[in-house]
Amino acid sequence: MTAKIPSEIVRIDLSDASYKDTHAHIEPTYVNFFFGNNGTGKSTVARAIKSGIGVTYTAGRTSADYLPLVYDQEFIDGHFHSYRNMKGVFTLNAKNAAIQQQIDEKTEERTTAQKSLTVATGQREEKMQARTKLQKDFYRECWDRGKTIREEFAKTQGGKGKSEPFTREILKHTPQDVDIEELRRLYDSAYSDTAQRYPRFATIADASALDVLEGRDILSTAIVNSADTELAGFLRGIGATEWMHQGHEEYSHKAGEKCPYCGQGLPANFEQLFIDSFDTRYQDNLRRLEAFLVLYKQKANELYVPLQNLPSEIYPLIDTKPYMDKLAVLKAAIQSNIETIKAKTEEPATAAALSDISPTLEELDGIIKGFNALIDANNAVVDAGPKKRSECTDLVFSLLAFRLKDVISAYQQSDAELQKEIDSLEGEIKKHTETLENITAELKSLRKNTVETETAKDSINNMLRDSGMQGFSLQPKRGVDHVYEVRRPDGTIADNLSEGEKNFIAFLYFYHLVYGSDSADGDAREKIVVIDDPVSSMDSGSLFIVSTLVRQMIEVCRNNADNRNRTADGNFIKQIFILTHNAYFHREISYSYVSKYEYASFYLIRKLNMKSTVKLCDDVNPNIPTERINVNPVKNSYAALWDEYKEVKSAVPLMNVIRRILEHYFLQLCGYEGATLRHVILVKGKADGRFKDADGNDDEEKFQLASAMLAYINANTIGMNDGMDFVDESLNAEECRQIFEMIFDCMNQRQHYDMMIRNQ
Repeated sequence: MTAKIPSEIVRIDLSDASYKDTHAHIEPTYVNFFFGNNGTGKSTVARAIKSGIGVTYTAGRTSADYLPLVYDQEFIDGHFHSYRNMKGVFTLNAKNAAIQQQIDEKTEERTTAQKSLTVATGQREEKMQARTKLQKDFYRECWDRGKTIREEFAKTQGGKGKSEPFTREILKHTPQDVDIEELRRLYDSAYSDTAQRYPRFATIADASALDVLEGRDILSTAIVNSADTELAGFLRGIGATEWMHQGHEEYSHKAGEKCPYCGQGLPANFEQLFIDSFDTRYQDNLRRLEAFLVLYKQKANELYVPLQNLPSEIYPLIDTKPYMDKLAVLKAAIQSNIETIKAKTEEPATAAALSDISPTLEELDGIIKGFNALIDANNAVVDAGPKKRSECTDLVFSLLAFRLKDVISAYQQSDAELQKEIDSLEGEIKKHTETLENITAELKSLRKNTVETETAKDSINNMLRDSGMQGFSLQPKRGVDHVYEVRRPDGTIADNLSEGEKNFIAFLYFYHLVYGSDSADGDAREKIVVIDDPVSSMDSGSLFIVSTLVRQMIEVCRNNADNRNRTADGNFIKQIFILTHNAYFHREISYSYVSKYEYASFYLIRKLNMKSTVKLCDDVNPNIPTERINVNPVKNSYAALWDEYKEVKSAVPLMNVIRRILEHYFLQLCGYEGATLRHVILVKGKADGRFKDADGNDDEEKFQLASAMLAYINANTIGMNDGMDFVDESLNAEECRQIFEMIFDCMNQRQHYDMMIRNQ
């Protein structure tokens, strides 16, 4: 499929004046024609190119690489506010053929170097775009694959809520396979909204303390009475020694002188008799046994009670059930040992053995140490504050770096390869840039001694003479080198030139400036030419010459895209933009480029509802449906009026367009008189019932609108008439269109109306 060939300026975004908020843009090629009525926005396009605002150049080029030459009203005013001091135009002296050949060779070298620079810059841009895409894809993959950790440890992600800062932070950390459970505990403590210190569990100083308690050996000792008295023998005989001893201990202080069992009186010497019936060793062992029972209970309480009293606040991550279960086992074991000791006191002669408490205490001590380790870690985090948060964040990103290490490695390898290619292209670009700078300096040096202003002055005077303007000419200013002034044949300064004469001189000056320079050493930059409405107020002779010169500049520009069958030398005009409202001038300069779709483009500029639009005028090639062709928006000025008729929405400008169509077609082309039109349309039309409403009644409003429309085409002004025929505010655009269509029906010109509506 045929495509447009991009040139130096590849895009123009328009946002000023009537283009504000329209998002209008242009993607120009080498030769660009713009047609539009005055006030539609053509000059805004010219100003955008001149200022560089919204202008995008081809890869590797900027506005500094080009010399924009813009012919517009500002150019005319700036160069011709005085006819006494026109700066000379320096052009190459044709006599210096050898130097000219060198200039041509250097110019060709510059073109080659520029193409090489453009290629290298384009390749660098492609690599940079590829690198940017690689980077964005890498950011996205890290973001997606890190989602689980990112969301679980959300409070470590401050300022990293997008893929780029998130990934950049990962790249700062060394990969580390962090224990996730420890990380969670650290996170919960460091970032908890209710983070606080928690008390520790009571510890066990010595797990074997009860098992090695002093006096424990008494339990394995058989405590028996060996006293040799009648009572002792009697008690041994009936096996009541311990019973007697316990009864005495329990009740003697309450019974007084009576037996606590039978109530009979006791002998006066019973206490001594009782003491004599139990030997000293027996008494001592019983006392030792009782003392051990007391000591065991005391030590057991000292051990158990602190363990039983849990901390006032339990650390939320601790499950106390295993602890409480083990504490219950400890309590039962202690209680069992106490019961064993008590049983020994009741039967001292029987040996007894206690269960070891230390295994249970050691297990409980292990649980306590685990609990306290968690509590200490939490308390350390709370005490450390921000330091622990920073540590937690580092660990999270180190874990991410570990889990994404394969992705990171693949990205870094690809990125390094692209960077290597970009660095190589940067070297090429630097080399080509230096070459261009050297060639430019050489061109300036060659031009400096081979330029003069006489040729340009003589050429301008010849063109003035050929156009019929013989009342003035450019002459060197006396006493000042390389300055012109406009003089009459009598030598006086021509200050009172007409608008058309002034514009014509200005354009001739501009034309020679495009081919030359306003300084002796010249500006070696390539030229972009903009011509904005050059034929205002010019007569046909001037317009013909301007059209010829513009076509010549177009051909110079064309040589950059297609240098076959050259009709002009050089290719120093790299891009050209021509804007006009004059249909004749537009057709004169553009007719031979409609078929040059690849490097020529046609645009139509319009303004509707105070907003300007730029439309590229092309269409499908009817002979080759896969290709497109240019469409010249100006077939003739009359056809343009019909385009405007279909676009305009407001009634007032619509009436102006209608007037111009009716006047051109019926009065100029068909030759009708205004009175004839009124008679056929109003008199006969009313008689034929054309001004009836839906109920068959006369529609006076419709009749008056038709009358006003016909009166309007005979008005001498280009605007509305004096208001006697209608009031602006009362107009309805749709009614105007209906009356307009009815006029063609009345005049038997329906076929023409349909053709213009359908085909335009």
